[in-house]
Amino acid sequence: MRWYLKESERKPDPAPVTTDDRTPMLIGLGVWLLALVGLLAVPGAHAASPDLWLGTCLVGIALGVVGLLYTHVRRRR
Repeated sequence: MRWYLKESERKPDPAPVTTDDRTPMLIGLGVWLLALVGLLAVPGAHAASPDLWLGTCLVGIALGVVGLLYTHVRRRR
């Protein structure tokens, strides 16, 4: 069994696959928004540690927005 190939024996790299990353990011962002609305609508849902639950939702939303901006900029190149 060989652990390496000579440069002349290597196959060419495949072409990169083009994907639309905005769809899963929008779905994830929507889930975080629904979680935030659910926590705000049901006051007892986060009674044990409200800062933790609300902060987690807000960070998830913020990261989703940053991800959308990143994919938008990357897509324009």
